Amino acid sequence: VQLQASGGGLVQTGGSLRLSCAASGHIVRSSTMTWFRQAPGKEREFVACNFRNTNTYYADSVKGRFTMSRDNAKNQVYLQMNSLKPEDTAVYYCALSNRVILSTIRAPGQYGYWGQGTLVTVSS
Repeated sequence: VQLQASGGGLVQTGGSLRLSCAASGHIVRSSTMTWFRQAPGKEREFVACNFRNTNTYYADSVKGRFTMSRDNAKNQVYLQMNSLKPEDTAVYYCALSNRVILSTIRAPGQYGYWGQGTLVTVSS
């Protein structure tokens, strides 16, 4: 499995960006796809998850501003980010797991496949 994230960039506070993650290889419809982010000097943190192609879950910090979607025909997931804040600045990673359970979707260690990351910078 290979994941390729794209769409990052520089945006002003209040602006929007749309991230994409293309998956290739052994992808099954029940794969769990998740977005994480990592700011400089901080731990990698959970952002949003499409769990086994059913429900989508969000971190409290992005709920109402970010929307994750999935296109199974293209094996892609997206993260629409609106009302961006300086604290959203981070490298954003997409990750995939075929084994993660719902109670652990927020744990980076549960994911075996990762994209290379795409940098989002929100200026104040």
